[in-house]
Amino acid sequence: MRFLQFLIVLWAGLQAQWALAFLPIQHWQTANGAQVYFVENHDLPILDLSIEFPAGSSSDTAETSGRAGLVQRLMSMGAGGLSEDRIAETLADVGAALGGSFDLDRAGLSLRTLSHQKERSRALDVLAQIIQRPEFPETILERERTRMISVLKEADTKPEVIADRTLMKLLYGKHPYGLRESGEPDTLASLQRQDLVDFYRARYTAGNAVIAMIGDIKRDEAARIAEMLTDRLPAGKTEVTLPAVENPAPVTQKIAHPATQSHIQLAYPGLSRKDPDYFPLLVGNYILGGGGFVSRLMKEIRETRGLAYSVYSTFAPYREKGPFEIGLQTKKEQAEQALQLTQKTLKDFVEQGPTEEELEAARQNIVGGFPLRIDSNSKILGYLGVIGFYNLPLTYLEDYVKAVEKVTVAQIKDAFQRRINPDGMVTVVVGAEQTAPDFSCC
Repeated sequence: MRFLQFLIVLWAGLQAQWALAFLPIQHWQTANGAQVYFVENHDLPILDLSIEFPAGSSSDTAETSGRAGLVQRLMSMGAGGLSEDRIAETLADVGAALGGSFDLDRAGLSLRTLSHQKERSRALDVLAQIIQRPEFPETILERERTRMISVLKEADTKPEVIADRTLMKLLYGKHPYGLRESGEPDTLASLQRQDLVDFYRARYTAGNAVIAMIGDIKRDEAARIAEMLTDRLPAGKTEVTLPAVENPAPVTQKIAHPATQSHIQLAYPGLSRKDPDYFPLLVGNYILGGGGFVSRLMKEIRETRGLAYSVYSTFAPYREKGPFEIGLQTKKEQAEQALQLTQKTLKDFVEQGPTEEELEAARQNIVGGFPLRIDSNSKILGYLGVIGFYNLPLTYLEDYVKAVEKVTVAQIKDAFQRRINPDGMVTVVVGAEQTAPDFSCC
């Protein structure tokens, strides 16, 4: 049996290394300071491209919450003399697809287009207008603001939204990561067009831009594209500084809701993108609750006790410490039992660490599944964006597999004991027969 496991690990490792061998990442800087990360791949006549900026929700303030997301959304709704409809029609005519990204740290746009010169040029011309000449039309601003406020008010009646919103407020307090990504109805209502313009000029600069590209073009073509996309951007680079994330005061907030089930979430400050404990925590979390049916939480809460259909744990790394989170849903009458068992399972894991057998199985699954993480241009593009934005090594993908293989039981136990305090978690239960929703605590 062990010999078979050895062969599986060996095969998976070879597959991952084989895939990585075809991903030589090229990196350079444009004339005006944009960072470019490029992988040449001629398997398909496709070009995938993204451009991102340090313009996520944490770049807002409590008074301007929602501004960053509104800017990112409105950029493709009128730019360079092109109307919203004209932008959509032109991209559809050449078979191109425009996408977007937005989170606590980053905001940006992505494009998939045919690599043939005619179609590619038209699609890239549109993208260049969107990035460099957004217009933020007053009529579109009013329409989208009204729509978003309506969506937010509707979302605030849903138990999962109430749980997420409350959890982030309890976890981060007044830290920028505690701001709601989509903003609040009252702050959105107060935003003016000039607020969006000023934010765009400050954050969407050439020096802030991170361009990722993979596809059927040569290096010199990629260089010309990068210059064309950024040559008319505002100059300069924003020095992004975020306050350190402090550990929260432990608290459990129970919120009454007519939902048929209780939504339970627990959180604690987790890890950053360049965290020295990144891989011990990553592998350890797979064992605890990130590995689906093979995780401890799933075995204890679903298989042994039948308290929930699904339970998970996850780390979300950002520039500063993102949340370590555990979540599940259960019947209201079982909520307290499920919560106590979740807390006990976490505490036992932190105190004792994983077994050698659990670690071996986790390494096999993570390494064995890694080729699936880079089996498409769009997935690789996502990694290129992360590598560029967080200034990770160009060998990050290759290092990832090697680092997972080197993680030990002792490292996992040590990292969790130093970084996760089971008694310090913030906890939210939505669907409890107690207090009404209250967001005034922080």
